[in-house]
Amino acid sequence: MKNNIFLIGTHWGDEGKGKVVDVLSAEATACVRFQGGHNAGHTLVINDKKFILHLIPSGILRDDVKSVIGNGVVVSIDALITEIKELENNGISLDNKLYISQNCHIILPTHIAIDQAREKKLGKKSIGTTGRGIGPCYEDKTSRKGIRLLDLKNEEIFLKKLENLMEYHNFILNSYFHEDVIDMKSVADELLTKYKLISKYLIDTDNFINDLCLKGGVVFEGAQGTMLDIDHGTFPYVTSSNTTLSGLVSGTGVNMSLVNYGLGITKAYSTRVGHGPFPSELKNDIGERIGEIGGEIGATTGRTRRCGWLDTKVLKKSIRLNNLSGIALTKIDVLDNFDEISICVDYGKIDYESFAVEDLKFIKLPGWKSSTVGITNYKDLPKNAKLYIETIEELVQIPIDIISTGPARDEIIQKTNIF
Repeated sequence: MKNNIFLIGTHWGDEGKGKVVDVLSAEATACVRFQGGHNAGHTLVINDKKFILHLIPSGILRDDVKSVIGNGVVVSIDALITEIKELENNGISLDNKLYISQNCHIILPTHIAIDQAREKKLGKKSIGTTGRGIGPCYEDKTSRKGIRLLDLKNEEIFLKKLENLMEYHNFILNSYFHEDVIDMKSVADELLTKYKLISKYLIDTDNFINDLCLKGGVVFEGAQGTMLDIDHGTFPYVTSSNTTLSGLVSGTGVNMSLVNYGLGITKAYSTRVGHGPFPSELKNDIGERIGEIGGEIGATTGRTRRCGWLDTKVLKKSIRLNNLSGIALTKIDVLDNFDEISICVDYGKIDYESFAVEDLKFIKLPGWKSSTVGITNYKDLPKNAKLYIETIEELVQIPIDIISTGPARDEIIQKTNIF
C-alpha cells in the first residue's frame, strides 16, 4: 500500500507547496486540505499555464485524484465559486473529484470588515494579515458563534444564527471601530443563493478521509508554514490556525496512525511576507536580487516577500514539531549565479518589538555559478550545488528526497520515491 503523506511548509509559507503536491499527485489517490482559508495561494505551472489555487487542493488538476477540503478550513463561498468557475473554464471537471466538509465554517462580509478595521486601527503595529476575514472567522469558531456550511441546509436555523452573529459584528464595527454596518438581509440572500452552487460538493468528510487513507496514497496539504502556527510560530505575527501536524488531525479527523510520511517543503533560501521577526533576512542588494530572480511576490496578496538565507534553526524546529521524514528543497535554481551562499545556523534571543536578533551565526559555502534549471537527475547537479544540499542534510539530520529545479511540473529531481 502507498504511504499517506503529510506535507508542510517549514518556515513562513510560500515554500512552493503547490508544485510539490501537484508532482506527488501523479501517484496519489487523493489530496486533502486541512486548515487556513483563501489567504493561501498555491501556484502551479502546467504546460506553461499558471494556476493559482487558494482553497481547492492542488491535486484537482489530476483526473484521477479526489480533492477534499477538510473541516479545519474556513471557507469564503465567493472565493470558492470563483475558483470552481476558473477551473471549469479551463476544462477541468470537478464532478466526483471535489469534496467539501459540511463542517467548514464560513467567512462573512462582516468578518472581512472587522479584519480590515482591526489592521487599520493597529497602524504600524498591524500583524500584516491579508484582510480576508480568516482570523475573525476562526475567533467565532473558537467562541462557538460561527456558522458552518451545514447550517445553510436549514434556512430557518441559518437565518437565526446569521442574525445573532451579524448583530454582534455590526456592534463591534460601529461602536468600537466606527465603521459602517453591513446589511444582514442582503448577506443572507446572497449566501443562500450561492450555497446552491456548491451544495452538491458537501459531505461529512470524517469517515470519507479515513477510508481513503486505508487504501493509501493520500497527500495532506496545509496552507502557510510552520512558523505561522498560532501556537508554535512567531506569535503574534502568525496566522489564526494550527499549520502544523496538530492541525492535520483536528482539521480532518484522520487517524494519525494512517499517516506514514512527513515531508517538509523548504525553499533553498528563506522568505517571509508581512510583518514579524525574520532572523536571516537580507536587507541589502543580495536580498533584493534573490527576490527578483525568485519572483517573490505573494500569490494571494501581491505583496513583495522579504528574502534571506536559509534558516536551519527554524528548519530543525519544524522537523521536530511535525515529525518530518524528509525534505523537498525548492527554488535551488534561484541561487545559480551567486558567488557565495550562506546558511543561518543559530542565533540568540529575538526582540519582538524591533525584530532584532542576537548572536547570528552563518556558515558560508561556494556558489556553483551554473544553471540547475530543468535538471532531473541528482548526479547532473553542479558539484557545489550538491555540496549545498548535503550540507543542509548534515545540519538537520534528515534527507532531502525531492529537489525542485524550476517552476514547471517536470523540473524536479526525485531522489527517493516517498510513496
